[in-house]
Amino acid sequence: QAQLVESGGGLVQAGGSLRLSCVVSGRPISIATVGWFRQIPGNEREFVAVIDGSGTSIRYAAPVKGRFAISKDNAKNMVYLQMNSLKPEDTAVYYCALHPGITIAVGVEDYNSWGQGTEVTISS
Repeated sequence: QAQLVESGGGLVQAGGSLRLSCVVSGRPISIATVGWFRQIPGNEREFVAVIDGSGTSIRYAAPVKGRFAISKDNAKNMVYLQMNSLKPEDTAVYYCALHPGITIAVGVEDYNSWGQGTEVTISS
C-alpha cells in the first residue's frame, strides 16, 4: 500500500493563495490516479480534484473549478494543488489519496491510500 504525506496548509486571508503538496511513496504516480479531498469536522469528506496517471485527464469539483489547479511531477512522485482566490468556505482539512487504477475516480470509496491531512484555514 502506498504512503502519502501532505504539506503546505496554513492560515491565509480570503483572496489569497496556497499550494499544497503530496509526496507519494510505494507506488509510481505515473500508473496511478491521485486525488485531493477535503473535510470539515462533522461533515463527510468531499472530492476536490483528481489527476490520472498520464496527467492528461483532470477533473475538479464545481466549487473549486477555475480557482484550484492540480498538477504532478512524476519524477518526484509528487502531486500539487494550487489554490487561488481562496474563500472562507474552503476552510477544511485537505487530504491526498491514491486510487490504484489509472482512470479518473471521484468517490472516497475508490481510494485505498490516504495521507494524514493538512489543515487549511481561510479568514474573512
